[in-house]
Amino acid sequence: MTKDFSVHPIAGIPEINPGDDLAGLILAAVQVGPTLQANDILVITSKVVSKAEGQMVPSNTREAIIDEETVRVIAQRGTTKIVETKHGLIMAAAGVDASNAPKGMILKLPIDSDLSARNLRAEFEKIAKPIGVIITDTMGRAWRLGLTDNAIGVAGVTTLLDYRGQKDAAGRTLEQSVTAVADEIASAAELVKGKLAQIPVVLVRGLSQYVTVEDGPGARSVVRPPEEDMFGLGAEMAERRGYLRGFEDGKNER
Repeated sequence: MTKDFSVHPIAGIPEINPGDDLAGLILAAVQVGPTLQANDILVITSKVVSKAEGQMVPSNTREAIIDEETVRVIAQRGTTKIVETKHGLIMAAAGVDASNAPKGMILKLPIDSDLSARNLRAEFEKIAKPIGVIITDTMGRAWRLGLTDNAIGVAGVTTLLDYRGQKDAAGRTLEQSVTAVADEIASAAELVKGKLAQIPVVLVRGLSQYVTVEDGPGARSVVRPPEEDMFGLGAEMAERRGYLRGFEDGKNER
């Protein structure tokens, strides 16, 4: 059974500019609030990582940048595109976003969010260890309305919890139950970050069972393999390959 955990918004982080010491600015703000402890998890919005890494471009280049960041267009309605990015993520507009960007600029995703998470973790662990780091971005969901925060970069945090082969309360063997732990932590942090409060960093405490000594496989481990992803193919191709058959009787539920 999971014990109680707490989620703390970290205030006092200034506007981030290209080349800023993001880890140092986060640590300075954390030390004013809930001092960093072993097994804490810092959840950081990708936008501040992108700013520090200089992933900003003029807003009048938005469509060209979306195309540049796109490996494959999954679906399009009007000017809205759902695409697979160079990172392997399937997102609207390749994650290119103007919200919380400087006037006249837009933000791209970090070049390698898992590497960014590992680098930040190395700095945080000079204070206490082990520390978990999750870099997040908002994504839509195929079956649901609304956005949730998801992990796009992870270091030192369990990404997936596999219950397959275990028994449920009724004694049935679980066959398809895999919980996206890092995504769930990202969404819990989003509840206190909000969209308008300008809180880009959250400290999560009390989930030591998910904090690991090693950096781990990163957020890439959460991306569904292409051979299992019927949405990533687009509906027409999924039907053609027969991926939609079997869902009517629940055989392929996950």
